[in-house]
Amino acid sequence: MAEETPKSIYDFTVKDIRGNDVPLGNYGGKVLLIVNVASKCGLTQSNYKELNILYEKYKDQGLEILAFPCNQFGWQEPGTNEEIQETACTMFKAEFPIFDKIDVNGKNAAPLYKYLKSEKGGLLVDGIKWNFTKFLVNKEGKVVERYGPRTSPLQIEKDIQNLLGSS
Repeated sequence: MAEETPKSIYDFTVKDIRGNDVPLGNYGGKVLLIVNVASKCGLTQSNYKELNILYEKYKDQGLEILAFPCNQFGWQEPGTNEEIQETACTMFKAEFPIFDKIDVNGKNAAPLYKYLKSEKGGLLVDGIKWNFTKFLVNKEGKVVERYGPRTSPLQIEKDIQNLLGSS
């Protein structure tokens, strides 16, 4: 039987950094920013810093940031889940959830990422080009926007506000 086409990101279950299943339906009604992260990238420090600012500011209004470590770009996330969590939480003070390390491109790409890319392809290729590509998802679980690695989190604050319904 053919797989049913997912209708929203709520159809997916992912693993958190400790290996526990997390149904994305848990985030129903929230605005989500889904980011592939890396600990050793030139963009890491600024991205984590700004993601933290956004999270602090909007988490009580319904923003959730879901970070997926990925080692497919310049091997900049080589560590184990434990090491990644240590780096994210200690060095970068991330308070938002960090998930299991995944592939975002290629035949072993996580199903969630296959879906994100099918909903919002890139400019030239659908593949994720680098760390810190960001997908913005509305309260209905639909992918509404995709931002490249060089778009800093604070540049998308307006779009987040619009989806949260706050000005």
